[in-house]
Amino acid sequence: MGKIRIGIIGLGIIAEQHLDKYKAIEDCEVVAGCDIDPVRLNNVCDKYDIPHRYESITALLQRDDIDAVDICLHNCLHAPVSIAALRAGKNVYCEKPMAGSYYDALQMYTAMKETGKLLHIQLAFLYTYNTVIAKKIIDSGDLGRIYHVRSNGYRRRGRPYVDGYGRKEFVNSEWSGGGALYDMAVYHISQLLYLIDNPEPLRITGHVYQETDIDPYRKEISKYDVEEFAIGLVEFDNNLTMNITESWAVHMNQFEGSCILGSKGGIRLEPLSYHTNMHDFQMDASFDIGAAQYRESTLYPERLNFRESQRHWVAALKGECQLLPTAEIALNTQLIQEGIYLSAKLKRQVTADEVKEMSKSNSRFIPNLDYNLFGLNK
Repeated sequence: MGKIRIGIIGLGIIAEQHLDKYKAIEDCEVVAGCDIDPVRLNNVCDKYDIPHRYESITALLQRDDIDAVDICLHNCLHAPVSIAALRAGKNVYCEKPMAGSYYDALQMYTAMKETGKLLHIQLAFLYTYNTVIAKKIIDSGDLGRIYHVRSNGYRRRGRPYVDGYGRKEFVNSEWSGGGALYDMAVYHISQLLYLIDNPEPLRITGHVYQETDIDPYRKEISKYDVEEFAIGLVEFDNNLTMNITESWAVHMNQFEGSCILGSKGGIRLEPLSYHTNMHDFQMDASFDIGAAQYRESTLYPERLNFRESQRHWVAALKGECQLLPTAEIALNTQLIQEGIYLSAKLKRQVTADEVKEMSKSNSRFIPNLDYNLFGLNK
């Protein structure tokens, strides 16, 4: 099989990060770019030597020589473009979170199943070497029965736009769907769900906050209306629970990293450590990750297909490995996040079924996409 030919839609800051990674992968080439801003379109395509350029998403999707599209748009644009691309016969790589709401994410997942094409969501923490080692420990049974996981994410003051970086749409729910939960917690929650085999949530409780001072001018022009701090508790079957704490801005020093608790042992994911009892002594262990990474790259090069999201995506498209179930994990992550929002709104615990029943589309209309051609609802 020749090189995987990719079209990239949306040429903002995130797209340049993706393009940098594709440049390092010999088995693919980005042959087309699309952005509604012609200046941005030409600047980025010139920088990365992308030959074919479109202001119309429809025109790019109608090319029959593209294997996959990479979607780097705002959250509430993910669903219509992903669904259109899948229906156009393209495999889809989509930025996190999966969509702007659970309803929209479910439509993407359904389109994937209906078309038989691959849908891959950018969940970068699934590929860290800490995750690789934790997965091996868990699968070996060294933790015993896992009964609680704790998802922790921390920024002291790192809100997009109002703290000096990124675009204002990141903090406006019409475009983003949410704040710290959608931007950062998606990584930590999905990492834990992957490690515990993605169980179905049953009940969710949560609260969200926007309390830290914000530059008033930037707050006004951005219409900042999302959370900077969120907490949640998720109940799964078999008496398994997940606690969630995520911060964009908080008056506190560094949080502890996420952790997994089992009947025989526990894992801290960042920094990576293992904790157990041995001969009735409490034992705390760390790992020489660098040496293991070197051996893996030299002795087992096929494992490198699971070391980075874009590289894994290209390898899966070439049939060199099986794609990780990121669509399923991202869909469950979205359910949990929306459950926290709904619980905070209703001021009570909610069931997963309630979240599914009450979720609505948060997709925004895209003027350079032909909705009729791809059977989309406006």
